Amino acid sequence: MHNHDIKKERRDLYSARSDRFAIVDVPRMAFLMADGRGDPNTSPDYRAVVEALYTTAYAVRALAKKELGRPHTVGPLEGLWYADDLNAFTARDRDAWEWTLMIVQPEWIPPAMVEEARVNAAAKKDLPAGDRVRLEEFAEGRCVQILHIGPYDEEGPTIARMHEEFIPGEGLVPGGHHHEIYLSDARRTDPARLRTILRQPVTPAPA
Repeated sequence: MHNHDIKKERRDLYSARSDRFAIVDVPRMAFLMADGRGDPNTSPDYRAVVEALYTTAYAVRALAKKELGRPHTVGPLEGLWYADDLNAFTARDRDAWEWTLMIVQPEWIPPAMVEEARVNAAAKKDLPAGDRVRLEEFAEGRCVQILHIGPYDEEGPTIARMHEEFIPGEGLVPGGHHHEIYLSDARRTDPARLRTILRQPVTPAPA
């Protein structure tokens, strides 16, 4: 029985090099998503959303294997980051950060199965953010990405090079939210070894 693993089957999207930027085309994909606001290091809401997403994702996996006979590996946590004032990021005003956390889902997972998984997850565990988890399609299109190795708070110089050097050098401009894909488990990984894909949707620069 084939096990679907997004990190192996879409290496172009779920792996990256740390020594150079790459341009990728990201198709429309389905995700479990939930929104929130605040400092990810201290916000109880952030932790609640992460727990709700993972618990639901594993419940979906169990149902897909049982009812569809199609096992899959739960994908990595991902995050879209935005703020009303983008200076909140350069100033590291984390309380003003808004985010959408998400976990990619195989294309064959139907909405009804996600709803059943949410109900099953809530019956087994108290999930304060469980009712905020939704299944939604998301299409990024053309993006620039690179692998960052190290603490999250040291991403700034790489993001600056992406936005100030590489993107304009390719005749592009940013479009859409800053996207991070967390390939490491921050609870079990030395901060110096954290592996995070930094991704930015782009569009052609105006002529």
